[in-house]
Amino acid sequence: MEVCYQLPVLPLDRPVPKHVLSRRGAISFSSSSSLFGAPDPRQLSQRRGAISYDSSDQTALYIRMLARLGCGSPGSDPERRVHRLLSFQRYLHSSRLLRGIPQQIPLHILDEDYTGQARCMLEKVGNWNFDIFLFDRLTNGNSLITLTFHLLNQYGLVELFQLDMVKLWRFLVMVQEDYHSNNPYHNAVHAADVTQAMYCYMQEPMLARSLTSYDILLGLLAAATHDLDHPGVNQPFLIKTDHYLATLYRNTSVLENHHWKSAVGLLRETGLFSHLPAEDRLSMERELGSLILATDISKQNDYLSRFRLHLDQENLCLSSASHRHFILQMALKCADICNPCRPWELSKQWSEKVTEEFFKQGDIEKKHKLEVSPVCNRENNTVGNIQIGFMSYVAEPLFAEWARFSDTRLSQTMLGHMGLNKASWGGLQQEQTTVSEEAEPSTAGTDAEDGAARRNDNTATGAGGTSSKEIPQGSRES
Repeated sequence: MEVCYQLPVLPLDRPVPKHVLSRRGAISFSSSSSLFGAPDPRQLSQRRGAISYDSSDQTALYIRMLARLGCGSPGSDPERRVHRLLSFQRYLHSSRLLRGIPQQIPLHILDEDYTGQARCMLEKVGNWNFDIFLFDRLTNGNSLITLTFHLLNQYGLVELFQLDMVKLWRFLVMVQEDYHSNNPYHNAVHAADVTQAMYCYMQEPMLARSLTSYDILLGLLAAATHDLDHPGVNQPFLIKTDHYLATLYRNTSVLENHHWKSAVGLLRETGLFSHLPAEDRLSMERELGSLILATDISKQNDYLSRFRLHLDQENLCLSSASHRHFILQMALKCADICNPCRPWELSKQWSEKVTEEFFKQGDIEKKHKLEVSPVCNRENNTVGNIQIGFMSYVAEPLFAEWARFSDTRLSQTMLGHMGLNKASWGGLQQEQTTVSEEAEPSTAGTDAEDGAARRNDNTATGAGGTSSKEIPQGSRES
């Protein structure tokens, strides 16, 4: 037990082998977007081999390749075909390396003081007040790798499933690297936060007594990969810009399908479960997909209705594998949107980050004369009103039902935090309204001029500083 506990912190003290960090490819909306997974973000200036809105030729090539792969011969191996599809961009990067482009600089070793503090934090990883932002700083931007590795070890899953340590470490590095650091919200820190929340839920008495090691493994992997390669815009944006992903997944759970398939691609590329029978691997991939697809917010009411019906009829039986899987789906949904349930200091940071990402999408939509998506217009939305609406219509109904299922101290704590946070945002909204009303008489004569100046500035800078490389060319070949 002592050995198992010490294993997770080893990566903090040792540089990662170069071959582990030679990661390629992802989806990006700017060819200059930074790569998050590198242990020191300053070492990399851009993502490699990314599909960007400013690279229509590459996108067209990718789509033609998708078409060819989709029309494979009847006898072709489907697993091999999916692997090739998901590895195409990584293949492009490999060819660049062969042409002499140098590989990235090795990992900087962390200061011993930071390493010690990170270890101390891991001892309290089940605390709902866990500060993922501090932990990310202490691990030099490697919170997702370090946290997931630690939890897998703490549960004894590395030994139980005979996971190769090098393959596991490489898989986690690749996962973290495929999150986009230029996304204010949907990045690797969010994935680490969701993974920590998932761990808290799986420690709840009802789940701790019922979940199998296989369930726990799936739950942690799904949490870590649930937003893998998120482009920082929502599904409606991908659909209305004719993005190739929208076409590929027929406008249905576009992002969630991509997160799932990306995760499967990394599992196969690293061979993390290659020692298991093929049937078991495929089953694991399907169930991983089922968990990730449950995070589609457009399906929220469907899952909530099923959950409420089970609770009303009192027919949940956690000795049933299907019922345990459904509860894992609900747990992951809660973990994904639990920010309003965190203490105010943490919740406020997340609220500001997700709103910033919304507004960045709105700026791009304005710039390209697209209809601005709801809550994405910075001119008529605030962090407070967006959060109050989200809590009222999305978070509160879900967490109220979760508290019915698992009526524990944690559930009551989450509901308590959410109530306080909602009141805090309401208070801030009221203060802003009062200040605006007091300032209105003295500024009424200049409002029109100021508004025109702001609009002109936005036009000149690309609506809030977005670059001309963000032109949505979608999947159409020129």
